[in-house]
Amino acid sequence: MSRIGKKPVELPKGVEAKVSGQTIEVKGPKGARTFTATDDVALVVEDSAVKVEPRGKSKRARQQWGMSRTMVQNLVTGVTDGFKKELEINGVGYRAQMQGNTLKLNLGLSHDVDYTAPEGVTITAPKPTEIIVEGNDQQTVGQVAAEIRAWRAPEPYKGKGIKYKDEYIFRKEGKKK
Repeated sequence: MSRIGKKPVELPKGVEAKVSGQTIEVKGPKGARTFTATDDVALVVEDSAVKVEPRGKSKRARQQWGMSRTMVQNLVTGVTDGFKKELEINGVGYRAQMQGNTLKLNLGLSHDVDYTAPEGVTITAPKPTEIIVEGNDQQTVGQVAAEIRAWRAPEPYKGKGIKYKDEYIFRKEGKKK
């Protein structure tokens, strides 16, 4: 039995869900999102809650049960609160700034890095050493943050690079003389 799958997904005020076949569409204050579940689960909307139930007792049905419920929960969270990743830049001369829809990064390379935000994702740089990525799709927000971080991942000796705000960099000791 899936402990996650058993719990229904509550729909807060201002959020409505509509199921057609295996596709669920959730609309809220921050937009609309859809998810298509596999044939192994059934999606049911009952009085301001969405229930996900397995069809059969196969291993695949049980696997899809908890995953589908989590995906529906992420849809609801995305259209109400949205998702947010915060990045921090450490290093002398490393900085970021927004120019329209493009993030301009100075990361000690021979050229500036220009990163254009994809549709549905908002990037802001409140300080030259801080980047905030926001959107209503958790996967896209995480992917954008990972792509920005990949330009200069933090190194273990001085900690220079782009890291997530809550990330801990395991530091190494330098060479001994």
